[in-house]
Amino acid sequence: MKDYYGVLGVPRDASEAEIKKAYRKLARELHPDVAGAEGEERFKEVAAAYDVLGNADKRAQYDRGVDPRSASGAAGGAQGFGFEDIFETFFGGGASPFGQQQRGPASRTQRGGDTLVHADVTLEEAVFGVTREIQVDLADVCGTCHGSCCAPGTQPQTCRQCNGTGSVQRIARSLLGQVMTTAPCPTCGGYGSTIESPCADCSGQGRTHSRHTVKVDIPAGVETGTRIRMTSRGDAGVAGGPKGDLYIEIRERADKVFERRGDDLHCTLEVPMTAAALGTVLTVDTFDGPQEVDVKAGTHAGSTVRLRGLGVGRLQRQGRGDLFVHLDVTTPTELTDEQAELLRQLAALRGEEAPEARLAPIGGGVFSRLKDAFMGRG
Repeated sequence: MKDYYGVLGVPRDASEAEIKKAYRKLARELHPDVAGAEGEERFKEVAAAYDVLGNADKRAQYDRGVDPRSASGAAGGAQGFGFEDIFETFFGGGASPFGQQQRGPASRTQRGGDTLVHADVTLEEAVFGVTREIQVDLADVCGTCHGSCCAPGTQPQTCRQCNGTGSVQRIARSLLGQVMTTAPCPTCGGYGSTIESPCADCSGQGRTHSRHTVKVDIPAGVETGTRIRMTSRGDAGVAGGPKGDLYIEIRERADKVFERRGDDLHCTLEVPMTAAALGTVLTVDTFDGPQEVDVKAGTHAGSTVRLRGLGVGRLQRQGRGDLFVHLDVTTPTELTDEQAELLRQLAALRGEEAPEARLAPIGGGVFSRLKDAFMGRG
């Protein structure tokens, strides 16, 4: 029995990839157009060996001691062998010289493109979410030809040049001599048919454009750059193809009072010096309506009051962030004589007529409190 492994120069446990690689190398070296007539017999042996070892079933028979080529009465050479593999050896898997590739004509139908539009939202709308109607120009299936691309009463005609195959064959010269290659038909563009009378309303595209009003549910928690995907709500495809997707990109407008930091909101509340010293309850207007802020007696500038659950709705999970109210203790700058005298009396009672300069410890002064307020701690 012929030693096919020895012919290809591979071990008996060689992988499929190793066998194919060895065959390609030898086929290039021994092909008659390269090595001449003296390499023809050796080329046939290599082709026969690969015919067996390159096929899993035949290789299994051979490993059991049965030569499938002898058993089937196949002659030497390349009978029963994949000629496509020979061509691939020289041309890297391009068009086959042994006939048209089994790909058929191309389809005119194409998926529609994705469409991107922008939607501006206020900070309050980002906090709670909103339903918005937006205007967008989109492609629709043509109402006249219904995506066929043809004028009413007509239909695509089989291409006369390629006879509906979508491809044409050309003769080219190579190491194998003259080979037949295939290429898309230049007349029909590879579709296998031509449109003799295109639809006048869509210019043979099978779709037309018009303005649409689209209702979009914008969830709470969106921010600038967030994209909402509406599947199959974009442009209709060419020749009746499926629609693409519609994307709405959010642009959040800044608010005059509240600042957003992630899921939290921040604002500043001015507190008179006397109220900060004595303590009070102030009412502030929030997105959730009036809310009371408890100012403790002795409150310092930069203190923060945290109102839980009054921040921005979370986009990917339940709940809302918090609202941080930063207290700005205001010192009066214009005093009447009576007011100034009262403050001097207060200073005297507190022993602060001539206060001494005292440095606050690091981490406990106003700057630390301001930092904590900025970082959302309080």
